[in-house]
Formats: sequence, structure tokens, C-alpha cells
Amino acid sequence: MQLAYLLFDASDEETGACSFDAMASVLPDRLPALLREVEAVLGWAYRRFGPPADAEEGEWDFALQAVGEPDVALAITYDFESERVSMAPGVRDRVRITLTLGGSYAFGEAFREAFPESD
Repeated sequence: MQLAYLLFDASDEETGACSFDAMASVLPDRLPALLREVEAVLGWAYRRFGPPADAEEGEWDFALQAVGEPDVALAITYDFESERVSMAPGVRDRVRITLTLGGSYAFGEAFREAFPESD
């Protein structure tokens, strides 16, 4: 799946673990499309590798944050049962979403295959 908003930077560790970091900043009219991408990535990870857990207990984990201008933290959550992102209502200004995923070597390989880098 090609992503338009979430462009991930990958990091690999000598232990085989990996992480993928993306940040996107959009105006309110583009926010639904960005949230759909977040849902697609987290839904894929959950369906493929099960529930997130720390590195000692599972294959993958994630961190999701949202900040509205001017630097106001916004509540954002992901519900694995419905595969939907929920965010504080009434966003009127630019929003920055940060998504970080980390996981095992197998997770990293599968992630790169599912979400190839754009040219």
C-alpha cells in the first residue's frame, strides 16, 4: 500500500529490532485522509502480528501522538477492535501526527514489503 501522508524513516539495530518513524502535518480538511492512513498501518500490524506489546513480550509496539497549533497536545487513540482512530473533536488549525512503530526483524521485513518507500 502506498502512503501519501505517512512517510516512514527506518532504523535497524544490531539486535535485529527495527523502528519506523513518520510525522505528517495537515490542515483540518486533510485530517480524515491522514487518519485513514494511520488506521491502515495499525490495522495491518494488528492483523498480521497480533496485539502490540513491548519488545520482550511481542512482535511489535507503537506510539501515536497528535499536536495542534500552537503546540497543544491533542487526545488521540486507536481502537484495535474497530480499527479506528479517535481524536479530540473541533480541530480548527494545522495538526501534526507522529506515529512510531517498532518490532522484531520479521516485523520490519513485513512492514517494508507492505508499505514500500515512495520514490
